[in-house]
Amino acid sequence: MAITKNSIIGDVLDKHPETAELFFSIGMHCLGCPASRGETIEEACMVHGADVDALIDSLNEAVGE
Repeated sequence: MAITKNSIIGDVLDKHPETAELFFSIGMHCLGCPASRGETIEEACMVHGADVDALIDSLNEAVGE
């Protein structure tokens, strides 16, 4: 299943823990917080000023989608 901007960060990390580095690389260092694990990727990108489309592309490439 492809990762989308509506995917929940915690779900992505649970299924693909190797993607944590991609979140870290754009400044999302709070992946262990309960709030961040329940956010969508789009919500987190808005908070961190990151390009959601670029992150989604990188995440899907990393997991082979």
